[in-house]
Amino acid sequence: MGVENIGWQIDAIRKQWGGKLLILGHHYQRPLVLARADVLGDSLELARMAARRREAEKIVLCGVRFMAESADILAGPNQTVYMPDPLAGCPMADMADYEAVKAAWATLMAASGDWRPVVYVNSSATLKALCGEWGGSTCTSSNARRVFEWAFKQGKRVFFLPDEHLGRNTAHDLGIAEDAVALYNPGQPAGGLDAGSLARSRVVVWKGFCLVHTVFTAQQVGKVRRLDPGAKIIVHPECPKEVARLADARGSTSQIIQYVWAAPAGSTIVIGTEVNLVARLAEEQRGRVTVKALLQSVCANMGRTNERNLLSLLQDWPASNVVRVPDAVKQNARKALERMLSL
Repeated sequence: MGVENIGWQIDAIRKQWGGKLLILGHHYQRPLVLARADVLGDSLELARMAARRREAEKIVLCGVRFMAESADILAGPNQTVYMPDPLAGCPMADMADYEAVKAAWATLMAASGDWRPVVYVNSSATLKALCGEWGGSTCTSSNARRVFEWAFKQGKRVFFLPDEHLGRNTAHDLGIAEDAVALYNPGQPAGGLDAGSLARSRVVVWKGFCLVHTVFTAQQVGKVRRLDPGAKIIVHPECPKEVARLADARGSTSQIIQYVWAAPAGSTIVIGTEVNLVARLAEEQRGRVTVKALLQSVCANMGRTNERNLLSLLQDWPASNVVRVPDAVKQNARKALERMLSL
């Protein structure tokens, strides 16, 4: 079956369902998938859009599983969330194991009771639920600083997970000294933290990372500076600190898009994030701004969604493609999300 025929069939089904169907596409998806989406956005934007469109009975999330879980957490009782490929996960989210996180929290609280958990939205629903249960908040890559400040104003220290690099970059932005940021490694007893390092820490970050963004290096940034000194470099804050600090700017997916669109005509912008987004921006800006990738970095899990499995889902609506967070988990996870949204 040709690509054009698949696209035509998807559009016909969308027309039949009308407003009762909402297809959400993450910015890292391939162009052929995004062409079929009703809304494009980053992970939290998509979940919030699903919650706003109460007339939509079927919500299709073209992204990875934690995004679909967030959509289900915020969705209404009349809405069902689906994924074209329910096995499209997130390795970083999987790095924060439920039992290991509980053990880490017990270690921190045994040392002192002045901790507040902050969990990145790029995490499982169970991790969000733990955070909500313990009085914490979720955050995005664009509002992490604000959530850290919220915790500090309460006289608390921050336990951040699952992404080490976003945690370190946010702490740096707030002027927190390097030796006041400690790494919790779940592969070591007590996370590898001794009493001294724990006592002087204002932030403890979990040893987790994004495979897409940790491929970027300071050497790559240096090469751009040598070969194209007039270029501006913007990277995602999931990049290692040495990359983030050498770049001209860093920002979330949405902030990267805004940065490119706001750039003066004739600019060259080199971007350190997932290549599908970079390629789309390059096409959109063709003739106005030159957009390049710092390195061709692909999210394999995002690539699991394609036009064929999207069409298959819309034709059959199999129960195996439904993403449903248990009510007990959903209740506490929603607390963590709502604390963030209230900020």
